[in-house]
Amino acid sequence: MKTSNREISRRSFIRNTSLTGAALTLGFCFPSWAGQQGAVVHWTTAEGEGIELTSWIAIDKTGKVTLLSHRAEMGQGAFQVVPQMIAEELEVNLDQVNIQFAPGHQKKFGSQVTGGSSTVRGSYKRLLLTGATAREMLIEAAAKKWNVNKDECYAENGQVIHRPSGKKFAYGELVEAASKLDPPKNVQLKKRSEYKLVGKPMPRQDNPTKINGKAIFGIDKKLPGMLYAVVERNPRFKGRVQSFDDTAVMKVPGVKKVMKVARAVFGYDQEGVAVVADSYWAAMQGRKLLKVEWDDSGFEHLSTAQLYERMRQDLEKPILMDRAAGNFDQAFQKATKKIEAIYETPYESHSCMEPVNCVANVTENRCEVWGPIQAPDWIQSDLSTRLNIPVDQVVVNMTFLGGGFGRKAFTDYPHEACLISKAVNAPVQVIWTREDDMTQGPFRPGAVYGCKAGLNDQGSLSAFQTKMAAQNMDLQSKDPDRTAYNGSTVEGFLKAYFESIPNYSFGDIPTVSPIPVMWWRSVYASTNGFAYESFMDELAHAAGKDPMDFRRMHLDNDRYQALIDQLEEITNWKSRGKNEGWGVAITECFESIVGEVVKVSRNAGGKVKIDKVYALMDCGWYVNPDIIRAQVEGSIVMALGAAIKHETHFEDGMAVERNFDKYKMPRIPDIPEIEVHIAENDERPGGVGEPALPPFAPALCNAIYDLTGKRIRKLPFNLDEV
Repeated sequence: MKTSNREISRRSFIRNTSLTGAALTLGFCFPSWAGQQGAVVHWTTAEGEGIELTSWIAIDKTGKVTLLSHRAEMGQGAFQVVPQMIAEELEVNLDQVNIQFAPGHQKKFGSQVTGGSSTVRGSYKRLLLTGATAREMLIEAAAKKWNVNKDECYAENGQVIHRPSGKKFAYGELVEAASKLDPPKNVQLKKRSEYKLVGKPMPRQDNPTKINGKAIFGIDKKLPGMLYAVVERNPRFKGRVQSFDDTAVMKVPGVKKVMKVARAVFGYDQEGVAVVADSYWAAMQGRKLLKVEWDDSGFEHLSTAQLYERMRQDLEKPILMDRAAGNFDQAFQKATKKIEAIYETPYESHSCMEPVNCVANVTENRCEVWGPIQAPDWIQSDLSTRLNIPVDQVVVNMTFLGGGFGRKAFTDYPHEACLISKAVNAPVQVIWTREDDMTQGPFRPGAVYGCKAGLNDQGSLSAFQTKMAAQNMDLQSKDPDRTAYNGSTVEGFLKAYFESIPNYSFGDIPTVSPIPVMWWRSVYASTNGFAYESFMDELAHAAGKDPMDFRRMHLDNDRYQALIDQLEEITNWKSRGKNEGWGVAITECFESIVGEVVKVSRNAGGKVKIDKVYALMDCGWYVNPDIIRAQVEGSIVMALGAAIKHETHFEDGMAVERNFDKYKMPRIPDIPEIEVHIAENDERPGGVGEPALPPFAPALCNAIYDLTGKRIRKLPFNLDEV
């Protein structure tokens, strides 16, 4: 499988893939044009009717299959699973498939945001249908050539075979005839039992180019005549440039221009001074000599201690209600046992291995960018508005991403690159240093949770309440609606709990701070999960019940019961040792449920060590189990770092941790054995890239309580000091 990063239009798609008008080229038409179910149509039909298509698939006379992929590849496996789904129904091998990244264009490709673990669950049906439709058209073309009944023919390995005679046509021999047929309606998709590729551990097609260095990441992109820029940005987020002295900077050989620049960060312009040069080295040397006077008046300069004191005080305020049932206050007062606890989670940097970067080329009426971009359609729309350029003249090209975790779905860094390119009238690559990347944010918001619950005489939950004090990502405009509740306060909480708990209340108090915050892997579930599942463990112990049994009795649903059954089986939960600590947590986000069990013990020196992590992923229908296991393992490692290794602190309104010497990452010796299992069922597909992160921290802390009797309610903590 090969990849290309050129601009793609309907005609250039045909031209660039060496196809002719006789090729079989299909795309999926969205419901707004094709009725509620959508449809697969030929590209010539779409061209004539002005219809925009997504999920393009083309087969040429050589039998080569080309797929236009509308989602980013940042390590999560979209580059593999999208063609794996198409190839399954098309009946071709993956080595026959060539994939090209689509540019950003929501009208053509629908949502292109690679986030919310949505690549498979958001598009699997139309991808399967597009492949199946092409297969059926090729079968029909072959049947007509042989003058036989279509039902006597079947497709396999890029060929159509006539069952009675054994005669065969390769796909390349059929595309001209197939391209003249109308796409059939009501195409029958395969049964799961018939799959040859989907559900199988196929090797990742992007690995070879990433290993041999041929894969193009954003930071690798080069254009003729391209300049390089670095930006000295205000370290206090909302501060402004008062003045700057570039006298020494302009004496550096290769420096071309020094200029003020302001990129849009939510409702504010975050200011800095750009140094533009003919090499990255020259730009960096110039930046070191730059002198900037900042105006940091008119906003707070908060420290970490002040932020968390404010959040704790916010817990005393009335909440903005997200979801409630029954009468919590009344049920809590009548409860046999009342339990209360407060949990704290830290601010975190995204710290992707590839720092933020972007290449931009802005001319009078056109803008084109290249980079590690998670949301090309958002960026296309944003740049069109900010630069006053028609949306069709804004081209956003995706490269491979060296990590994203939500940060690279944001629109600020392409905007900044475009402003610099426009000012110097040349293509420019803006590269953020590691220090820029880690201190400028936006960050995962820190949070403080107030949890209350009541148990009845039988040890069941009669009342459950959580209050979240944290910055609301949606309230960062210049004049936000502070009466708007955070609709993510229930992220991570198992849906079946809402059916069994008669009185509950979930709400938030939006903490006010100038620090920019945004999505981080699994979004609010990454912090909610720690509070909710740690508290659930506290409730189990207060009720005198086994933590797994306590959850079971509140999850009256076959799917959740099956997950607990399997989790108990794979961990041998009922036979756990007395001198070991075992903790369980089960969370749900992006339509997937993940149960994790952590086993801890003390080493010879008496310190707590993590022995093993068991993870059970229930994501319903799935594509590639190897990718699922890799994503679960990666999620657990990232969760481990946020639980016991790193956080972003603030002093005087500035981020403290600037590089990995202070923002410590887990290393190989820190990683315990991880055993991953995948549930088998017929549920709709859920997300994979994020849902395994939230349950790890509570499962770890619950295991530590089981071993030591010490309850951990604040992250991160030092494992050596437990």
